[in-house]
Amino acid sequence: MNSDWGETRLLVLALVGLTALSAVVLAEVLYTVVFAITVAYTLFPFRQLLVDRGHSRRVATAAVTGVAGLALVAAVLPVVYVLYRRRSTLLDLVRSLPDSIPIVAGEYAVVIRTTPLIATASELLRAAALSVAGAATVLSLKALLFAIVVYGLLARPGSVRSVAVGLAPSSIHPALERYHERIRATLVGIYVVQAATAVATSIAAYVVFALLGYDAAITLAIVAGVLQFVPVIGPSVVIVTLAVVDLVAGNVPRATTVLIVGLVVVGFLPDAVIRPKLAAAAGELPITLYFVGFVGGVLTIGPLGFVLGPLAVGLLVETVQLLSTAPGVEDAPDPDDVIQPDREPGTE
Repeated sequence: MNSDWGETRLLVLALVGLTALSAVVLAEVLYTVVFAITVAYTLFPFRQLLVDRGHSRRVATAAVTGVAGLALVAAVLPVVYVLYRRRSTLLDLVRSLPDSIPIVAGEYAVVIRTTPLIATASELLRAAALSVAGAATVLSLKALLFAIVVYGLLARPGSVRSVAVGLAPSSIHPALERYHERIRATLVGIYVVQAATAVATSIAAYVVFALLGYDAAITLAIVAGVLQFVPVIGPSVVIVTLAVVDLVAGNVPRATTVLIVGLVVVGFLPDAVIRPKLAAAAGELPITLYFVGFVGGVLTIGPLGFVLGPLAVGLLVETVQLLSTAPGVEDAPDPDDVIQPDREPGTE
C-alpha cells in the first residue's frame, strides 16, 4: 500500500511538472485550449442527449462539435466584419462630433475638446481592423485546434473523469461531484444564457436603431449584442453614446427617444425576459459575484478572463459552502450557545 501510494505521489508530481512545462511550451495556444475545454464541458449534456436518443457516440460528437463551430463562427464573424469592413462607418460616427462640447453648470463652464479623442478612437479602430486582417492565418489554425480539442474531449469524456476520480480518495468524491455541478452551472450561465441574451439584444437593438433612422443600424446592433457579455454596463454604452451624439448635433427629439426607448427595449427587456427563464436552469452566480469575477478575470488574464474569472469565483463559493456543511463544522456548537460554568465570586 505504501509503495503504491508513493508511486501515485510521484506520478502526481510528474503530472504537475509536465502541466507547467506544457503551459510554457504551448503558451501561444494555451488560451485556445482552455477555451475549448470550457466549451466541451458545456456541450457534453447536448452530446449525451443525442446518444440517449439512439445516435452513435461518433455521430453525436461530430454533430455537437460542428454546431458549436458554426455558432462560434456566427458570433465572431460579424464582429470581424464590423471592425474591418465597416470601420469607416464607425469613424464617420465618431467624426460627426463637433470639435468642442461646452458644458455649462450655473456660473461654471467647461469646454471639452473632442479632437484628441477622435484621433485616438480613429487610430484604435484602424489598428484593430488591421490586426484582425493580419491574423487571419493564425486564427484559422487556432480554430482548427479548437475543433480538434472539443471533439477529442467529447469523444472520450469518461477518460478525464476516471483520472480525476482515481486520483482522489473516495471520501471526497461527493465534493468532486459538487464541483462538477458548479462548473457546469457556471459555464452554462456564461455561454448559453449570455449568448441567448446577446442575440435577443442584437435583434431588439436593430429594430430600435432602424426605426429611428440610424445609418449603421446593423453595425450598432452587433456592437450592442457583443457588449451584452459585459455585466451591468452592457449595451447601455451604445445607447448613451448615440444619445450624446444626437444631443450635441442638435437632434434633441431623437436623442431623448433613443435614450428612453433604447434603455428599456435594448438594455432592460432582454435581461428581464430571456435571462430569468434560462438562469433558473443554469444556476447562475449572483450578479455581484459574476461582475467581480468578470472584471478581475479580464484585467488579470485578458479576454479569456470573462470565462475563467466567474468560474474561479464560482468554485470559491462552492468551496465555502462545502466547508460550511462539513461534518466537523456542522456539528460544532455555536459559541453563544455554550453554557459557561458558574464561577465562585471573586475567582475572576
